[in-house]
Amino acid sequence: MRKLLISVLTLSILLSACSNQNNAQNSTTLTIRTTAPQNTQKPNLPQVVVTTSVLCDLTKQVAGNTVDINCLIPSDTNPRSYQPQLKDRQAIDRAKLVLYNGYNLEPGIFNTIKVSKNPAPKIAVAQVAVPKPRLSIQQGDKKQINPYLWHNPKNTTAMVDVISNNLKKVAPQNAKLYTANSNKLKNQIVALDKWIKSRIASIPSYQRTLITNNVQMGYYTTAYGLTYQTAFLTINPNVNPNSPQLKPLITNIRKTRVPSIFITNAANPQVVQSVAKQANVRVSERSLFTNNLGAKGSESDTYQKMMIANTRTIVEGLGGTYLIFRPINPKS
Repeated sequence: MRKLLISVLTLSILLSACSNQNNAQNSTTLTIRTTAPQNTQKPNLPQVVVTTSVLCDLTKQVAGNTVDINCLIPSDTNPRSYQPQLKDRQAIDRAKLVLYNGYNLEPGIFNTIKVSKNPAPKIAVAQVAVPKPRLSIQQGDKKQINPYLWHNPKNTTAMVDVISNNLKKVAPQNAKLYTANSNKLKNQIVALDKWIKSRIASIPSYQRTLITNNVQMGYYTTAYGLTYQTAFLTINPNVNPNSPQLKPLITNIRKTRVPSIFITNAANPQVVQSVAKQANVRVSERSLFTNNLGAKGSESDTYQKMMIANTRTIVEGLGGTYLIFRPINPKS
């Protein structure tokens, strides 16, 4: 009996020791995992800071994985209202190249870029690509250059050249790759431009009017021969849906004979529905991507896909024939 008791006690001690040893090992492992440093930067690659999702996508398609690209403005945020954060200032200060749209598209970011003491090139891509744009928008009591130039593919091809040329200065060893990638991208955009023209041509001529409550699509409508009406912008969002003030707008929409209007979430939905009902038109259920690309994984998460999605929305909404365009999918 005594021997049995001693054996049991010995076994208990051994099990306890093993348990403590395992706990100590597990505790050490957990400590290592929680304190391991997180490094999201790509080592030894030039850091390139890009402001908008459109520019960021074009830069990625030209540069591939040869530079470390930092995209500042989220795709769900209006560049005009974006306020830079501390991390944005820090990224700009250590970048080898800064690419922004210009023409006052990103006023908050531009102020940060302007005061940065970093001597790296800071390139206003749209301003360099299209130094004399033809369109303006009303901002308060002043007219300003319309900064949404990428909605005309011809402007975008010029922007691709600006991006490629400046990447070559930062990483000249990759110059041949940048030339090849930019040529490939521009060929895709040219093919896309031809396809858009063919789809817009399928809309009955008497229905080629785009009625919206935004000013961003001016370059698109000018490029493809659509009449652009932004009368909704002049409507007080708090107006009564049955107000007589809406009668001129309703009459005008009826005259255009369009089957659909394209209104963003910024408008008063009750007013929009009232106007649409009285004018006998539909409100498009599909949204136009005007300020940015769509979220990653969406139908508009690259420049090409965004232009396709907008064209589909317009063509189907105005009674044209949408045919699928299949570009070469750029690598993410």
